Amino acid sequence: MPVIFLWRCLEIKELQINEEIRDKEVRLIDADGNQLGVVATGRAIEMAIDKKLDIVKVAPQAKPPVCKIMDYGKYRYELIKKEKESRKKQHVISIKEMRLTPSIEHHDLNTKANRVKEFLSKGDRVKVSVRFRGREMGHTEIGREVLDKFVELVSEYGVVDKKPKMEGRNMTMFLSPITDKEN
Repeated sequence: MPVIFLWRCLEIKELQINEEIRDKEVRLIDADGNQLGVVATGRAIEMAIDKKLDIVKVAPQAKPPVCKIMDYGKYRYELIKKEKESRKKQHVISIKEMRLTPSIEHHDLNTKANRVKEFLSKGDRVKVSVRFRGREMGHTEIGREVLDKFVELVSEYGVVDKKPKMEGRNMTMFLSPITDKEN
């Protein structure tokens, strides 16, 4: 049961095997990778059964479709193993968010900048937004100045990924960590 659950979690495309193949003729490749040419599907299934293997349709879009003689269970196992290995090597980058106001004081700005420096040093991207309320909407240039000061404070840890942009009542920008390639 756990193996079936694992197969469903890993999105491996389902291939047609043995009797599921309904084409009259297929281009056949044997277990060693040698081309056997165009063969009737019934004959191809017989050849696979003689070798105690399966016939798997690997290229259904080809004319005629390409099928290969192989151990399907072993093939699926190898695919799952590769998928799990590639997931282990992935590094998930999360996006942290920091909210500011146009009337933020210098000390508060430094405190938030220090927090963002921690995020960037850990490799996370940061969404910095300035929220405008009421009459502040008439002075969006103050918010842009706040974001510019903020970028100066964190410039040694991150760079602007997306420039400041108004989205409704918020002005947002994205910072990404400085990598070794950029230095």
